[in-house]
Amino acid sequence: MNLFPVFVKLDSRPCLVVGAGPVGESKIASLLAGRAAVTVVAPQATPAVAAWAAQGKLVWEARAFQPADLNGMALVVAAVPADVADQVFRAATRLGVLCNSVDDPEHCDFYYPAVVNRGSLQIAVSTGGRSPALAQRLRQELEQQFGPDYETWIAHLGDARQELFAREMDAEARRQRLHEMASARAFQEFRSIQSPVVSKGTV
Repeated sequence: MNLFPVFVKLDSRPCLVVGAGPVGESKIASLLAGRAAVTVVAPQATPAVAAWAAQGKLVWEARAFQPADLNGMALVVAAVPADVADQVFRAATRLGVLCNSVDDPEHCDFYYPAVVNRGSLQIAVSTGGRSPALAQRLRQELEQQFGPDYETWIAHLGDARQELFAREMDAEARRQRLHEMASARAFQEFRSIQSPVVSKGTV
């Protein structure tokens, strides 16, 4: 299976989640974090989902799924039993809407990766639905390798990059400087500057 790895901007784009149980809640939360315009269709919802609806963070239709719910949607997540998920997937396929059926790789157009978030730095791991447990283990290892300091550093690199592009300079020289700034040595120097020095004799 050849998957096309891509990070998508969902800001204000309409996304549908069918199902609002504990699993659906986690998928809804991730879409809200991506600032998607979320609609939820489910006869019942967890307290958290109901609260998000009451706060206006999403639209909750307290009823069963209908194919028309997919009209205009950028993508759909089906967090429901297999028989309903099959209906959602078939309807989504007809309309050209990307679908993720939770825990059902064969009925997925895309997969949720295991993600390391360090501000603007995101590292995603996917096994194409074959072994989410392995993806989670690799994510934990990557979280150890790329610690919280990277969030501050990536912000620093972004500012420095803007400053370089604002200058009149040779394109090749700029490229080399950008790579130097992103090197492991530069990161260690940045950490040493950011970390406070603990004086001798302190506890």
